[in-house]
Amino acid sequence: MDFDLTAEQQAIREAVQDTCRRFPESYWRERDDDGVFPHDFYRAMGEAGWLGIAVPEAYAGSGLGVAEAAVMMQTVAESGACLSGSSAIHINIFGLMPVVGFGSDEQKRRMLPPMARGEVKACFGVTEPNTGLNTTKLKTRAVRRGDSYVVHGQKVWISTAQVADKILLLARTTPVEELPAGERSGGLSLFYTDLDRRRIDVRPIDKMGRKCVDSNELFIDGLEIPVADRIGDEGQGFKYILHGMNPERILIAAEAVGVGRIALAKAAAYAKERVVFDRPIGQNQAIQHPLAENWVELEAAQLLTMKAAWLCDQGRDCGTAANAAKFFAAEAGFRACERAVLTHGGMGYSKEFHVERYLREIMIPRIAPVSRELILSHIAERVLGLPKSY
Repeated sequence: MDFDLTAEQQAIREAVQDTCRRFPESYWRERDDDGVFPHDFYRAMGEAGWLGIAVPEAYAGSGLGVAEAAVMMQTVAESGACLSGSSAIHINIFGLMPVVGFGSDEQKRRMLPPMARGEVKACFGVTEPNTGLNTTKLKTRAVRRGDSYVVHGQKVWISTAQVADKILLLARTTPVEELPAGERSGGLSLFYTDLDRRRIDVRPIDKMGRKCVDSNELFIDGLEIPVADRIGDEGQGFKYILHGMNPERILIAAEAVGVGRIALAKAAAYAKERVVFDRPIGQNQAIQHPLAENWVELEAAQLLTMKAAWLCDQGRDCGTAANAAKFFAAEAGFRACERAVLTHGGMGYSKEFHVERYLREIMIPRIAPVSRELILSHIAERVLGLPKSY
């Protein structure tokens, strides 16, 4: 059993580091201040071929696995880009996996290469304001009229919609009350189509961090979607969307580890340099021990994440492993970022040292794409055999 990165994965890490060096922390601090989408970073990652890392080679991708994608995303986050850099390209890596798995050959040829090459940007339209994580209760309605569907509804917390050309949209094609008894997940269909701003009102949400990657409310009024843009069969969208959810959790876990590691590195460096009472503060066990504990937790999070990625790439059931990795990595990353701020003392509150930005951004993996509490409920029910609590 080998716990090291493979030679290919190590080469990916080094090559991604080379690209990320062109975007130092000063760049990400500027994007945090001005809120401008990192178009040049996105373009550089596309030109280097990273946006298609998990897309089959036949459709302009690299044909690699979730494990390699996780290595890439961790490296991006660990460069100091954190969630701002990761989220800018996140949907390219996992978002179109339902197209890879369930799209027709024509759809794959039409939809995948532009995303893999970074020629278009897309957003992920699932979450709604009145349903939250209860995806089977989505209300956005798509009604078929001839060769098109007409969509009305609302979405919320939709990232990159300000700059997106396309939207991966989950909408209800059969009302809940018309579904067969006991069928909770049917009646939803998945579409990948143009984000028509004449029919979609995109309103930004002012938020705590990751300012340069926008989050939005979407108000959809009469959006027309060609039947050719529906992925797979009508009514099977929930099943298709699950195809990308476990990889998404794994990538979020990898990103959380990356943020935690840059935070830990910054804290350790500061502890070596900062002298108080005629000695570096890193000589004090009250500083050393929490940082050492952060290292242990991040190592464990890394192992959980790569195990989940390996299971996914082997085609094995990875749901519990992906959820566990996301939960633990988010918590480990958060504790490392919090400790980095505390190690810097008052300067940790200053933007000059970047660690306050880490702390604001690491909150995202703790919240999205699924809450800590729902993960714990999943493990309690599926692993421990406890009765369902919701």
